[in-house]
Amino acid sequence: MVLGLIPARYASTRLPGKPLVDLGGLSMIERVVRQARLANLARVVVATDDERILRHVRDFGGEAVLTRPDHPSGTDRLWEAFEQLGAPADVHCLVNIQGDEPFIHPAQINALADLFADPATAPAIATLVKPVVSAEELFSPHLPKVVLNQQGEALYFSRHPLPYQRGRPEAEWLTHHRYLRHLGLYAYQPQVLAQLTRLPVSPLEAAESLEQLRWLEAGFRIRCAETELDAFGIDTPEDVARARARLGV
Repeated sequence: MVLGLIPARYASTRLPGKPLVDLGGLSMIERVVRQARLANLARVVVATDDERILRHVRDFGGEAVLTRPDHPSGTDRLWEAFEQLGAPADVHCLVNIQGDEPFIHPAQINALADLFADPATAPAIATLVKPVVSAEELFSPHLPKVVLNQQGEALYFSRHPLPYQRGRPEAEWLTHHRYLRHLGLYAYQPQVLAQLTRLPVSPLEAAESLEQLRWLEAGFRIRCAETELDAFGIDTPEDVARARARLGV
């Protein structure tokens, strides 16, 4: 069974109450839940730290659990939610769906879940990557890049373009190399997620502010599935305006 978990915090420095923001008559979190339900998931559960979000999700017919407010990351919040659900033994894959991506495509979720279909070949951790198509994407520190090995596993994630092309002007980098951007959708084997929550912050993670580097430093492998579909995360009031414009409202 594949379980979809959606971490949703109320507090946000740039957009307080973000999961409850109205987007064309539906809250952001309801739009995320609706999209997740279109994927091949047996169950979709919101993991929140706030009673208002909990009540709202239950009011529209969603499933939600209330977690501690002091979790250092969404990964830790997911594990508590999974334990609250009784850590069902028939769950072989947990998908971490970002609660601030109301336009997430079910195909993106399925691309990760499909990697876990065969227990003999299932990865410990999986995530999504997308080809970089513009210089703006390539040089934006807000859009992490990733390099892979020949088995499709992540070698390193960085906010800086990877690889650096020695001897070439930056304006030519995209024409001489196929760059990949990381999208923040993850899937894990349940026992692996439990191990991840016990890892301390690592030096590379602290330097780049990318949690997945903690996992790589600890020796975990991260399989990457490629998608052509983009991500649309909402972090600021300007992002809300763009999302409403996309919805035509």
